[in-house]
Amino acid sequence: MQLLILGGDGFCGWPTALHLSAHGHDVTIVDSCVRRRIDDELGVRSLTPIRLLPERLDAWKSVTGRSIDFVEMDLAEDYSALTDLLATKRPDAVVHFAEQRAAPYSMKSSAHKRYTIQNNVAVTHNLLAGVVESGLDCHIVHLGTMGVYGYESVPMDLPEGYLTVAYPDRTGRNHSREILYPTQPGSVYHLSKSLDQLLFQFYANNDGVRITDLHQGIVWGTQTDETELDLRLVNRFDYDGDYGTVLNRFLVEAAIGHRLTVHGTGGQTRAFINIRDTVRCIRLAVESGAEVSGRVRVMNQVTETHRVIDLAHLVADLVGAEVELVPNPRKEADENELRVRNDRLVGLGLEPIYLATGLLTESVEIAQKYADRIERDRIVSTSYWNRSRRAAAEEHVYG
Repeated sequence: MQLLILGGDGFCGWPTALHLSAHGHDVTIVDSCVRRRIDDELGVRSLTPIRLLPERLDAWKSVTGRSIDFVEMDLAEDYSALTDLLATKRPDAVVHFAEQRAAPYSMKSSAHKRYTIQNNVAVTHNLLAGVVESGLDCHIVHLGTMGVYGYESVPMDLPEGYLTVAYPDRTGRNHSREILYPTQPGSVYHLSKSLDQLLFQFYANNDGVRITDLHQGIVWGTQTDETELDLRLVNRFDYDGDYGTVLNRFLVEAAIGHRLTVHGTGGQTRAFINIRDTVRCIRLAVESGAEVSGRVRVMNQVTETHRVIDLAHLVADLVGAEVELVPNPRKEADENELRVRNDRLVGLGLEPIYLATGLLTESVEIAQKYADRIERDRIVSTSYWNRSRRAAAEEHVYG
């Protein structure tokens, strides 16, 4: 298949591009490389030393003999270049990662909130409009987030995107219909993904665009079979307070002998997936595009759920660290339950990797190997959801 990978230089995009190329697809990465410029803005780098994208692509060709094309483009701004690319490449599918992906970064300031909405919504809408204008029967596979569901403690298994509701009309007669599961975004980043859902729903209904929206959990792990082939192909490892995931933060703290910082009570339950399963899920979604028609296909891209405090103790027991509770910078419930359906991806053949398999040791080894690259003052989150959360954090430090 002819594939475009939008945002193919990022943490999920890069290993996905390699995985799809390794499985015989013709891949073109489209990226503005803005994520690397954000590293400069934040004054922190990936724990793993990642090469420039052209060097990465040369390494992939030298190791595998397969070529991946690269087009540098700001998809939020250069619509005409996007439509030209669609007309030239005529892709069978477009995998859409090209969005600012970090909730804390989206909450740093008004400027970061505005950038997140302007970039994420513009890229998604430009892609949809461009596909329609180009007249392509093109399957769009979008990396969304479990965060659009919110984190309430309703005792039910979260469905895959849709909910059947019943309501009476003015005569008292009951009707039922299927609706998108009501969103409860917990950050501006999650809000942008909620807006994506409405855009997808409109273009699927109005223009028949084939769309798969993958609601992904928190990704753990760093490497895949493809990125392990050569040091020049190594994937990103973000650990800082803006882009690092909770598990990466724990691993880095453990590597430098720091207490593992748990936000609030640690009773928040989150959905997780290993990076190797991420790339497999995306390939399964891409290769099953012929099954998509009519409504947007929503799949929950998760394999298991864990409480944050339990994860902290898992890492602490593995490496011999201590756990510390700190004020939560996010506005969220102290505790929640979370159970998630993932029937569609399992039905397509996914065999999940679980934390209990021991693969977590790979990430521990990476954190320890590159511990000299850790910027200690960048680990703790300095993005607060509101003034009261900031005040609580300052009281903890200075009180």
